[in-house]
Amino acid sequence: MTFLEKLRCLFTFGQGVALPLPEISEKKSPIELFDLWFDEANKSGILLAEAMSVSTVSSDGKPSSRMVLLKSFDEQGFVFYSNYGSRKSQELTNNNQVALLFHWGVLQRQVRIEGIVEKVSKKESEQYFQSRDRGSQIGAWASRQSETMCNESELKERFKQMEQEFAGKTVPLPEFWGGWRIIPERIEFWQGRASRLHDRVIFTKQDNRWEVTKLFP
Repeated sequence: MTFLEKLRCLFTFGQGVALPLPEISEKKSPIELFDLWFDEANKSGILLAEAMSVSTVSSDGKPSSRMVLLKSFDEQGFVFYSNYGSRKSQELTNNNQVALLFHWGVLQRQVRIEGIVEKVSKKESEQYFQSRDRGSQIGAWASRQSETMCNESELKERFKQMEQEFAGKTVPLPEFWGGWRIIPERIEFWQGRASRLHDRVIFTKQDNRWEVTKLFP
C-alpha cells in the first residue's frame, strides 16, 4: 500500500459512523449499488477491495470458506477463477449453492451475496487466462490445487518443469482451470452507523425481478 493509500485509509476510517451518508436507495439495481460501493472501496485506498470470501458446502453438509479475488461482475453475476480440481470447485460441482462476502471495514460496509454457480465459457476463461502474467499462467499448470504435496520442493520442481515445457511458447489454458460465475438470488448491503443503528437492505430475486426489504440490524 502506498503512502497516499494509507492516508486515504486513515481519512475514511469509520466513515459510516463518523460522517452522514445518504440512505441506501431501494430503487437501484443491486448490481448498480454494488458497482457504486465497489468503486468507493477502491477509491478509499483499501488494499484488495476485490477480495471476497467464498463459502461452499461438502457432500456431507460441512461448510467451508476461503478468500479469492473477484475478477468481473455484471447483471449476469460475479466471476472468479480457480483450478477445477480444487476442493471448492469439487464442492461447487456437487452443490451449486454458494455464498460470497465482501467486508470493507474502513468504510463500515459489507455485502453478502447468495446464489447458484455455473462455469463461465471456455472462451471467457481463455481470455482471462491470457491476460495473466506468464508466471501465474505457469503456476496454474504447476499446482495440483488442494492435493497433498509429497515434499516442500515438489511445487517448485513442477514449476520449473512447466517452464521448460512451455519455453518459447504461449502458455495454453489448462483444461482443469477456469472461471466460476455466481448468479445472485439474494444480495444484502450492510452499512455501519452510530449507536448500532445500522442499515441492512436485502434485494431478493423473485420472478426475474428484485424485491427490496429492510431488516433490523
